[in-house]
Amino acid sequence: MSVKTSLKYHIREMQREDLEEVTTLEAACFSMPWKYKDFEEVLTNPNRCYLLAEADKVTTDIPDRILGGCMLTHIAGEGDISNVAVHEKYRNNGIAAAVLSALLKLGKERYGITAFTLEVRSQNIPARRLYENYGFVSKGVRPNFYEKPKDDAIIMRKDD
Repeated sequence: MSVKTSLKYHIREMQREDLEEVTTLEAACFSMPWKYKDFEEVLTNPNRCYLLAEADKVTTDIPDRILGGCMLTHIAGEGDISNVAVHEKYRNNGIAAAVLSALLKLGKERYGITAFTLEVRSQNIPARRLYENYGFVSKGVRPNFYEKPKDDAIIMRKDD
């Protein structure tokens, strides 16, 4: 169940002190989550960046500090977006859109990226709509790409 509320949060890059909570977020959102060491590697890789949405003030209404996040990998002049995650109870509050928008901007400014790709479960209609709203278009399918449950990946691309 998601909580529709006027969440106050800001977007920033992941730091070492965020690793435990980011790993917990990943485990809550994905059937085959990244591990602590995977996110730890992001901190030392100059071609990777993980942005997160951090609550401005943690209260009993919003007990979580990190509400969502996503990662960008710079590969040969293009940006690969992955690990887009928002705690289930905070979905439908614009968090994914805010983090994605900030990530696209960071990719352009830091790396000069003008083309971004990502993969999304074929059954994840809300995520596909979000990406389409940001100009991503379907470019193909990777059959049976995802496990637990089995699903195809829709390859999406955005060129500026």
